[in-house]
Amino acid sequence: MITLSLCMIVKDEEDVISRCLDSVKDIVDEIVIVDTGSKDKTKEICKKYTDLVYDFKWVDDFAKARNYSFSKATKDYIIWLDADDVIYEKDKIKLINLKNTLDKNVDILMLKYNTGFDKDGNVTFSYYRERILKRQSNFKWVSPIHEAIVPSGNVVYSDIAITHKKEKATNPKRNIKIFKKMLKEGYKLDLRQQFYYSRELYYNQEYKEAIKNFNKFLEHKEGFLENKINACIDLSNCYIALNDSKKAFLALTKSFLYDSPRAEICCRLGAILLEMEKYKEAIFWYNLATKCKLDETKGGFYEMECYDFLPYIQICVCYFKLGDIENAIKYNELAGKIKPTSTAYLYNKDFFNKLNKH
Repeated sequence: MITLSLCMIVKDEEDVISRCLDSVKDIVDEIVIVDTGSKDKTKEICKKYTDLVYDFKWVDDFAKARNYSFSKATKDYIIWLDADDVIYEKDKIKLINLKNTLDKNVDILMLKYNTGFDKDGNVTFSYYRERILKRQSNFKWVSPIHEAIVPSGNVVYSDIAITHKKEKATNPKRNIKIFKKMLKEGYKLDLRQQFYYSRELYYNQEYKEAIKNFNKFLEHKEGFLENKINACIDLSNCYIALNDSKKAFLALTKSFLYDSPRAEICCRLGAILLEMEKYKEAIFWYNLATKCKLDETKGGFYEMECYDFLPYIQICVCYFKLGDIENAIKYNELAGKIKPTSTAYLYNKDFFNKLNKH
């Protein structure tokens, strides 16, 4: 049986920290909390769960703070969480079983990170993260912003999930401010940071600057494949924001240089064509989306609805626009099999029932 240290960095999380710690306290053998400057009752609450609460002066560097938290761990393996993460009961059971069965030759355990949900709580957005790490392997976080640990050694994937339940919005200017400070101080961005800097520019509606930086990133032969594909998606989104559908479409097709078509790409191509009233062409891409296979172990960001429900419901719309009611109903029913309580599916079903009565 392995022992497990929980390591967290926190700041002003009094609204959610108990929820997080309650969900994990019975799984871990040690809780390490590093506070980066809370002005609320976060530290007071954390001390009800552990004596290992430390202060760390914030220096606009998430990696340094996380590395400090890791330095305080003493158990076999380290698991890290953010304050607005939780572990649901089914995943707690799996984690407890994992502690009893994990091969100690494993260096990194990749767990699913569920961050997007529909109104019924179904996961719509998920990806893998380096979540449980062997302490003696001495892994280090890198990058002041959008920090990560570069996977190495014996890496194993698990279907255990950490669930992100965000309750409040973070400062949208925080990350871009840190990036611009880094650049002003002469910090040279590596390729991964170049991608995330471009993405922050996009998030902050600096579309033209984002386009320039995404293209700069894509010009490099090196770089993480999944970042390349997501750069194509975000580049397309920038062009859409600037009302340039043609360039948005072409940006998405750049992703085919890196991998076979992804459902996320196909659905976006379909959406552009649907907006242009090219319904037959849109149907082609939506149909292709339903044939794409999801491989979460590649490490990308995955939108689950793009692999079945979304293309089915959009094909329904396309066939309706083409006057093919029979196929429109067929694809709406396929969507309903995936999400029987979907508002869109139920609305369409009611609409078609009324249409048939007339």
